Amino acid sequence: MAVLTVRDLSKTFNVGTPRASRVLDNISFEVQGQTFVSIVGPSGCGKSTLLNIISGVEEHTSGDISLKSDQGGDARMGYVFQDPRLLPWRSVMKNMMYVQDELNEETTARARRYLDMVGLAKNADFFPGQLSGGMQQRVGIARAFAVEPDLLLMDEPFSHLDAITARGLRAQLQDIWAQSKKTVVFVTHDVVEAVELSDRIIVLQPGGRIYEDITIDLPRPRRQSDPTVATLQAEVLARLEKMKAATQVAAPVA
Repeated sequence: MAVLTVRDLSKTFNVGTPRASRVLDNISFEVQGQTFVSIVGPSGCGKSTLLNIISGVEEHTSGDISLKSDQGGDARMGYVFQDPRLLPWRSVMKNMMYVQDELNEETTARARRYLDMVGLAKNADFFPGQLSGGMQQRVGIARAFAVEPDLLLMDEPFSHLDAITARGLRAQLQDIWAQSKKTVVFVTHDVVEAVELSDRIIVLQPGGRIYEDITIDLPRPRRQSDPTVATLQAEVLARLEKMKAATQVAAPVA
């Protein structure tokens, strides 16, 4: 598990030019322990940029970000992308092992264990082209967990999938997360998905500020068909509609 601390973080693209654009504006939050946090907001509010800064892919303009394991050392990260990014010339198992620092019996057994968790142990010798899109994404999820990360970053991993496949993968993800005890930061534009998966939902508004930090206190496992889950989803959607209306009122008239 990890301890992620973000303090007064801002990000501006094209600094010092007429095209300067601030996408994150002085945001602060902390994530630690076995918790599942979703970052939600409209397109362009800085969700993916924030994830890229946490991962080290993108530099921030100002503020501070700290990531440590809960033991105090450097944290190990895993990443699940919007698409699986599997190497087509490698088998499923070789894709799993490609991200391992060492190739030995322990890492092989761990890779097989996570493949089994996503129901693909029997497909270990298949190539990506022999799998459906949903199956490929299950490999991507298993691969990320198999590196034993302290922090797992997930960037809209189900956005390209049909609704039925995505629902099944959300259920599998909840089961794996419950067993793995990882810290997860999950970016999504789907409020239904966020409520089903998360302990907290951090809502970003246009301009890259935190609008609200919502605690989700529902028993697990959760299913979309559960009336209590559906009720809370409607409440959170109403809050986002309120944010949208407030943003439109505040926007300057052209």
